[in-house]
Amino acid sequence: MKYRLLGSTGLYVSELCLGTMTFGSKGFWEVMGGLQQPEVNILVKEAYEQGINFFDTANVYSLGESEKSLGRAIQEIGLPRDELIIATKSTGIMDESPNGRGQSRFHIYNEVDASLKRLQLDHIDLYQVHGFDPLTPFEESLSALNDLVRSGKIRYIGLCNMAAWQIMKALGTSRLHNWHEFVSVQSYYSIAGRDLEREIFPLVEDQKLGLMVWSPLAGGFLSGKFKRNTSLPADARRTNFDFPPLDKERAFNCIEKIEPIAIEHNVSIAQVALSWILSKKQVSSVIIGAKRLDQLKDNLASTRLSLSEAELTILDEVSALDPEYPGWMIAFQGKYRATPPVK
Repeated sequence: MKYRLLGSTGLYVSELCLGTMTFGSKGFWEVMGGLQQPEVNILVKEAYEQGINFFDTANVYSLGESEKSLGRAIQEIGLPRDELIIATKSTGIMDESPNGRGQSRFHIYNEVDASLKRLQLDHIDLYQVHGFDPLTPFEESLSALNDLVRSGKIRYIGLCNMAAWQIMKALGTSRLHNWHEFVSVQSYYSIAGRDLEREIFPLVEDQKLGLMVWSPLAGGFLSGKFKRNTSLPADARRTNFDFPPLDKERAFNCIEKIEPIAIEHNVSIAQVALSWILSKKQVSSVIIGAKRLDQLKDNLASTRLSLSEAELTILDEVSALDPEYPGWMIAFQGKYRATPPVK
């Protein structure tokens, strides 16, 4: 397992992060995995023993069950707390009360305390807002997060699923008030869905933010179970919950280029898809989730796969984004400054 700095911080995180969306079975979230404590302990133990020090959860996953399961696993396995980077989030719907969601100071404070209790921890290493709240001003959310960092309840703050302008506005707001800034971005990215490269990649590089990738296998579509012109496998999560949105023909084109590379290396399609993401310099950590130990072990093995430049080029070309404005105009005009003048 390799470790990468989380953005401009001095914090090293494992290049793979264990996601816990499969932990717990409350309500809608059962379709994600429905794992109970004995199964959770097995996955957490294996992840730690293979070098993962980064674990990502959220208050909304199984309405708190995921956090409880992760906290219990840490205690029951006896993992050293000072070696673990624990990340969680809030923003989603936790109850039907008027303030049971969002990013108000009221909700953030309540959810931080609730997460600490469920996780059985005295601090959270990375606390993330789980999306954009159109009703709460950034000033309110960021001042609350800043106070929580100063109190010692959280160490770093991050964000998820925001547009580039929203991220930059949040950073500008923090700088204006000399508050702690977001250090990381958690976003969807896969070889079958490269939209992040249009605006977020340049922002992450320019602002030196850490990038955490969720759903790197496109909701299981790149697991190797899906083939063109065949029926959907009954045991696949996408069969029951078709998310994130995906251009399936484009994804099948990617799979058809991945397959011979996987055969050449004697690895799974999933490992090639993960290795492709790990080759991107903007990525700090890739969040992997699993329902079974064999799935976890297969994903972990992607860190040992090194794709050649020729193989990466093949995958880059088949998955390339269609040009969009203003990207193509910026690239066109940038040619004038690409090389120094000669007299």
